[in-house]
Amino acid sequence: MLDDFFIRALIAGIGIALVTGPLGCFVVWRRLSYFGDTLAHSALLGVTIAYSMEFNIAVSIFLISSLIALILIHLQRKTNLPSDALLGLLAHSSLAVGLVVIGFLTFIRFDIMGLLFGDILAVDKNDLIIIWFGGGLILLVLKFIWKPLFASTVNYELAEAEGLNPDRAKAIFTILLAAIIAISIKLVGVLLITGMLIIPTAMARNISDTPQKMVVFSIIGGLLSVFIGLFSSLEFNTPSGPSIITAALLLFIISLLKIKQTIQLKN
Repeated sequence: MLDDFFIRALIAGIGIALVTGPLGCFVVWRRLSYFGDTLAHSALLGVTIAYSMEFNIAVSIFLISSLIALILIHLQRKTNLPSDALLGLLAHSSLAVGLVVIGFLTFIRFDIMGLLFGDILAVDKNDLIIIWFGGGLILLVLKFIWKPLFASTVNYELAEAEGLNPDRAKAIFTILLAAIIAISIKLVGVLLITGMLIIPTAMARNISDTPQKMVVFSIIGGLLSVFIGLFSSLEFNTPSGPSIITAALLLFIISLLKIKQTIQLKN
């Protein structure tokens, strides 16, 4: 018989996997992996502000991550710097500022390891409400912007010519990424959330021949990663967040074997 905390962890993991799958597909299609890292690094600043002002952590992370995303969009328009340079600037700057603020908050104690690597086993009922309500809202908005976002991913000029407003869709998508990072930090942590977005999606890409299949397989990959990772964590007494990402990595490696078999059959 499973304990209540483990059941809550499974429910939370399922909710996150259902959202990171579709979002992760666009992260991979649009080559935004480093962008996800940038938002994740900015989460540390959001956490420190939340503790110093006695504010809700998820809301604080969402606001700071959204601000960083909007700053990035503004800098891309106003400067000649390449996107990777801007991402590096924002990622390391926000991380450094967050660490400096932590240095001043000597009167506050919080679990830095839990922040970096997450602790899905510590989620409570309020966290589940945030994850499922917030996740459902993210998927609803993603469905609304799916057509212009996908069209601009394939061909930006064509999407613009058809009046689909790809810039608005891109801005909304960045906000959605900030939102999923905010509600996932407690589960897998700052250092691992990008892995949850990318690795199941990379696995899905290896075994998919259409975008629709890739979305479905990325969700399935995320769900399997959560189940395998959590039960492995329970069995071998390993950290839950890293165990989930490790399970996702194993699934990715298995998908590579399928590619190898397909190549051999063609030859």
